Amino acid sequence: MSALSHYQMLIDGAWVDASDGQTFDSVNPASGAVWARIPEASAADVDRAVKAADRALHSGPWPQMTPTERGHCLRRLGDLLVEQSEALGKIESIDTGKMFKETRWQAKYISEFFHFYGGCADKINGDTLPIDKPDLFVFTKREPLGVIAAVVPWNSQLFLSAVKLGPALAAGNTIVIKASEHASAALLEFGRLIAQAGIPAGVVNIITGHGEPCGKVLTSHPLIARIAFTGGPASARHIIHNSASNFAEVSLELGGKSPFIVFDDADLASAVNGAVGGIFAASGQSCVAGSRLYLQEGIADEFLARMIAVAESVNIGDPLLETTEMGPLCTPGQLATIEREVAFAQEQGGQVLCGGKQPAGLDGLYYEPTIIACPRQDLRIVDTELFGPVVSVVRFKDEAEAIRLANDTQHGLAAGLFTRDSARSLRISNAIRAGIVWVNTYRVISPVAEFGGMKTSGYGRESGFQAVMDYTRPKTVWMNTSDEPLAGQFVGR
Repeated sequence: MSALSHYQMLIDGAWVDASDGQTFDSVNPASGAVWARIPEASAADVDRAVKAADRALHSGPWPQMTPTERGHCLRRLGDLLVEQSEALGKIESIDTGKMFKETRWQAKYISEFFHFYGGCADKINGDTLPIDKPDLFVFTKREPLGVIAAVVPWNSQLFLSAVKLGPALAAGNTIVIKASEHASAALLEFGRLIAQAGIPAGVVNIITGHGEPCGKVLTSHPLIARIAFTGGPASARHIIHNSASNFAEVSLELGGKSPFIVFDDADLASAVNGAVGGIFAASGQSCVAGSRLYLQEGIADEFLARMIAVAESVNIGDPLLETTEMGPLCTPGQLATIEREVAFAQEQGGQVLCGGKQPAGLDGLYYEPTIIACPRQDLRIVDTELFGPVVSVVRFKDEAEAIRLANDTQHGLAAGLFTRDSARSLRISNAIRAGIVWVNTYRVISPVAEFGGMKTSGYGRESGFQAVMDYTRPKTVWMNTSDEPLAGQFVGR
């Protein structure tokens, strides 16, 4: 794309520049060329967006809509996503370097989340309570929390926005979404569908900028009721600190270093395919990437021979081409981190079995699929999230050792295991301390299934029906049904 694209933010239903005219550039990681210019939101812009969301929450058409009407808006949004999945996928690929065939599919599949939450909107109910006092009818109702601050990263940004936007709107909240400064374009393009879906002005606002001042002002704003964040632990610590200013509820979906365990009774062809897809899909730029590969000793050599053969045959190149199997990394920082950690792993005794460098003949932020044999669990690379196509391999003897190694981590987002033994799969699933466990499959999602982590991978859950309830708070209503006068005012009830 030769012409520079100029984007604007969505605030109060209007497309606007930053109030002070500041912008930053977005770089195509496949070519290294600047392709878009993005507004750099000031503190005043963030304040304007939050106040627009607050007005939309309390006045105008949104609070007057029935839950069923809100559901219709979400379903229309899902339909529009299907129609625009090709265009959205292409923009996201240009901006992030992710494979076009993946971004296009993901944009289309995300429609299922909006359809699901559209159906949830009129199924939020309270309870009648069997109170221990006569002549009182007591019930609870669920009400929206208020203005939601959603902060999403560049990878899978449409999906990670949908699992926040869908339940928040279904419950009647309004929202301000901060797009990642590394790749904002796809989320801004998605914002064009908001009004087309019938969602009133101010209900959804999309701002762009860096952590300071944009992210800090948003997450500490006094009108914010809940912060839904996906990103890294370092940023999460700032967000928790910021929330002390407004006492906002906080949910965190953070990084991972997911164990991928293969037992000697596994279907090796299936397990190799799962391991390859779990770490090299999206160039390893996934929070749930299976980046710690644990192989039982009896099958380790054969498994690695098969996996190396696949890794060395991966077609690396332009993410817009259908024939490409792996694209570039998104940011120069990722590449620098990977090169540093791979070099240090070798100093600690790790052996690069394949990859370990940038491919020849390609401009941009490319890195080869890399497999590193680690003689010990305590190599730093084993528990360092690289966010790239690098997998650390450790061998184990038995089930007890596999569980110990899998849990020997600061992370706790996801895990995978391959075995034909159903009893073992249940034992391992129960023993692993992670929020998601995949058995004989990997990296699959559904709007019906909750996901989230533990330990430094965060807290709170997204997706599933419970997510809608998490965007509400109960209100208890007491009604006196007696015609008799109340007893003396100093008599307890």
